[in-house]
Amino acid sequence: MHKPAFSLARRSLMALTVVSMAGLMAACATVTNPVSVADTVAARPELSTLNGLLVATGLTTALQGAGPFTLFAPTNDAFKAVPAKTMADLAANPDLLKAVLSYHVVPSKLLAADIANSKVKTLNGASAEISKAGTFVTIEDAAVVSADIVATNGVVHTIDGVLLPPKK
Repeated sequence: MHKPAFSLARRSLMALTVVSMAGLMAACATVTNPVSVADTVAARPELSTLNGLLVATGLTTALQGAGPFTLFAPTNDAFKAVPAKTMADLAANPDLLKAVLSYHVVPSKLLAADIANSKVKTLNGASAEISKAGTFVTIEDAAVVSADIVATNGVVHTIDGVLLPPKK
């Protein structure tokens, strides 16, 4: 008995549908779950300079801890804007570098919607001024470029400047 041509076409269409659905399901299965603040930084190419400095100072381990943490993370462009002499001084003084980096961390979870004009205590012990006007958020003289990158132990906000703690 001869099978009609539409039957072959229909089976081909069904096979294509099954393959497409399997592909969609596989794509859904590869959606990443939130990871720690440190791992969030490591996964973002625009934060590779910060990631290298966090690793060099040992702060990665702290930012993988229980938290919660809010990291105001300077982008690679923010680090490029820092004068060469300042970067050389930081590279030559690991304790100073650690103090600068820990000034970017607040030991609580602050989503952009939760930020109010105030001072916040940073991980290095100094206070930093945070402000919000509408949806525009700043910390000291740096503006938040990308807000609310949620991690399992806090949140990351990328910023357009490197914060320097007040001199003691």
